[in-house]
Amino acid sequence: MAVLAKSKNDIVLHNQEEVVSPGREAWKSFKKNKFALVGAGIVVFFIIIAILAPVIAPYGVNEQVLSNRNAPPSADHWFGTDDFGRDILSRVMFGSRISLWVGFVAVMGSIVIGCFLGIIAGYYGRWIDTLISRIFDIMLAFPSILLAIAVVAVLGPSLQNALIAIALINVPNFGRLIRSKVLSVKQEEYIMAAKAIGMSDARILFHHVLPNSLAPIIVQGTLAIATAIIEAAALGFLGMGAQPPEPEWGKMLADSRQYIIQAPWTVLFPGVAIMLTVLGFNLMGDGLRDALDPRMKS
Repeated sequence: MAVLAKSKNDIVLHNQEEVVSPGREAWKSFKKNKFALVGAGIVVFFIIIAILAPVIAPYGVNEQVLSNRNAPPSADHWFGTDDFGRDILSRVMFGSRISLWVGFVAVMGSIVIGCFLGIIAGYYGRWIDTLISRIFDIMLAFPSILLAIAVVAVLGPSLQNALIAIALINVPNFGRLIRSKVLSVKQEEYIMAAKAIGMSDARILFHHVLPNSLAPIIVQGTLAIATAIIEAAALGFLGMGAQPPEPEWGKMLADSRQYIIQAPWTVLFPGVAIMLTVLGFNLMGDGLRDALDPRMKS
């Protein structure tokens, strides 16, 4: 009897050990991906830089010393100075705040609008689905940067309008993604049971359909932040995003392109900042995809 009881206890403990929440399982899978951890480390590094920029920046973001224009990297100015004698390291630090802010806010706006339209289209179908899908198709027919330029040209060049443009051009990506997920989720038995007991459509959508469709949205959102940062830099480079004297990385590249031969550091460090940030989000997004997608698991 004692042996039998011990065996039953072992079975219970074994079963308890096997019960792992999906979030914890995804985290364990994510930690095994070294490239994903490197990407997450890069992202966390730039987030910390953005938060602490006013404290750790060695100089004021717009502090000018005209007698020290285009000075090379030195002990006083680690990244050198630009054509106005401003410290490039300080401007790169403050520029991380703008780029990350644009990336996060624009993608969140795209997710909210895209998910709302995608859920409505996928759940109700018929003419609503046709109308929303055709709108997405029309938007996707244009190159994203060209559509963003058109939106900013209508609204006027500014960082806020560039943010709106970036959010709008990414709406179809999230809308189509969530629509395809809803089309499969709404056929599940628990959704049919919810309808059978008289649960409202809004409750079904936001309590059952949306939570079970979030995994691909999280992955796409992480990758979209990298794209949004590049698009913000492109608009800034074209003079349609951040305006002087804001230290936006793309604008810094545009202002320094005429000094690329005599003062290459004025272009190098903002460009490296863009590259590393985008690389970090892409590596982290790939890791999240592997961790959250059941098809990627053995």
